[in-house]
Amino acid sequence: MFGTAGSLALTLRRVQRFWPTVLLILVVGSAPAWAQLGDPPVPDGNPLTPEKTILGKILFWDEQLSSDNTVACGTCHLPEIGGADLRNTRTAGFDNTLFTDDDGFGSPGIRTSDSGNNYSQHSLRGFQPQITPRNSPPFISSQYFTTLFWDGRAANQFLDPLTQEVSLEGAAALESQALDPILSPVEMGHEGRDWPEVLAKLENIIPLKLASDLTPDIVDALAIDPTYSDLFQRAFGDPTPTPVNIAFALASYQRSLVPDQTPWDDFMRGDASALTRSQQEGLTLFNTRALCHFCHVGEIFSDQIFHNTGLRPAFEDIGFEAVTLDPLDRGKFKTSTLRNVGLRKNYMHNGQFTSLRDILKFYNRGGDFTENQDGLMKPLGLSLVEQAKIIDFIETGLTDPRVQHRLPPFDRPTLHSEIPATKLELYGTGSTGSGNMEPRFIAASPPSIANPDFKLGIHRGLAGAPAILVISSGIDDQILGGIPLHVDLDQEQFRRTLKLTGAGPGTGFATFKAAIPNSPDLIGSELFAQWFVRDPEAPGGFAATAGLRIELF
Repeated sequence: MFGTAGSLALTLRRVQRFWPTVLLILVVGSAPAWAQLGDPPVPDGNPLTPEKTILGKILFWDEQLSSDNTVACGTCHLPEIGGADLRNTRTAGFDNTLFTDDDGFGSPGIRTSDSGNNYSQHSLRGFQPQITPRNSPPFISSQYFTTLFWDGRAANQFLDPLTQEVSLEGAAALESQALDPILSPVEMGHEGRDWPEVLAKLENIIPLKLASDLTPDIVDALAIDPTYSDLFQRAFGDPTPTPVNIAFALASYQRSLVPDQTPWDDFMRGDASALTRSQQEGLTLFNTRALCHFCHVGEIFSDQIFHNTGLRPAFEDIGFEAVTLDPLDRGKFKTSTLRNVGLRKNYMHNGQFTSLRDILKFYNRGGDFTENQDGLMKPLGLSLVEQAKIIDFIETGLTDPRVQHRLPPFDRPTLHSEIPATKLELYGTGSTGSGNMEPRFIAASPPSIANPDFKLGIHRGLAGAPAILVISSGIDDQILGGIPLHVDLDQEQFRRTLKLTGAGPGTGFATFKAAIPNSPDLIGSELFAQWFVRDPEAPGGFAATAGLRIELF
């Protein structure tokens, strides 16, 4: 129906101008029809199958899909957090300066890496994980939306990213959204990451090698099909992964997650006791004086339209305007679902609020900024008691207990990043060099067998100086000529010298990369590593890092 994201956006914008009247008719005339969430729309070219669904689940929770094995799709989208992120990390806003009024909150992504997948320095984050510029939207219930992302740039038409030919026409917003994060140099990729690189990696890694506590359906699937080639063969009849089939599988998994067992669903099905009296009064206020129903409408509690609520000045993040190129859409963002919103830890596109109470206060005062603000926004005059009842309804009445408690189909594996670091552990102390700076490890990539992207970095060294990485099978603890030594040179297994990139004392950095063989015999082996930077101002002529214990698994 819609040929491009822009044409879809234009249609939505036109509808939006008389949408409040339409919504009022819907609320008054057809509220009982809201009782059933129903099956999500499925594009004709990607019918749901168990094989695609389980492949999508495995891909969604596999941190190896990222370029340094530290981020999965699920890292920022946890069911028990309402399909969003537990973490709430400050990110610089429009002024590109932290700790100012326009700061937002986003999800930690991947450490900055260049086109060769070598660590590089971020202007604000240094060598720490980057932060997404917007708050992670919930992925549960996303299968009912016609556009995705806060700004709606993922539309219903899905194009093959390799050929730019139309793969799906209609009901394909999930497929359109699924692939962006994998190549994003902020979320899961490095600069210039491309699909041939991703596909080659999938053919050589062990599915979910980094995860633990695998769910029964995943265990059963991997017992039959232990490689990604096997899984793609079973799902698509071809062992070779493609971007299209990755998108089809990820979308199929998300379509299987239907959160239709909330107290509100039971109440609408006829169970009058499913909502408490307070929650029922909150529901009445929701649909009347609070005006929530104008935007949070229907079974998914979203009109799927874009609004500027006056959260921040519109110029700071133009939102929907970036898709439509129409100034009238400046600062507008898609209405999020309220299903399972009570499980979330931060709210709105910029993560500004951390409680539903703060959100109700915001709406009760009619927003904070008037530039291009939606006409629906106005002071509501709700008392604290009334606000509490609305919150009670939203927080409890719209929460599916299966989502909250990670019960099937919302069960999931434990990610490697959720486990306290035990496979890479620093020990001992380093020594300072020029600028009184002590070189430090960048050690984040899991040392797992069959990891083609294992990396060890160094930063805070003397720029332009040679840095020597020594890896030993033995540990040491002594001072040799003023240099702290934490690796046993008599059991040295590997040595590599790299020149540090940078612009002066304490700014030098470099990356060592290696593929770890797919050899089960290596599991449990321990190695010990340390960097030494040649530096004339360091004791003994070398500034050293602390030691790093590496346990292969």
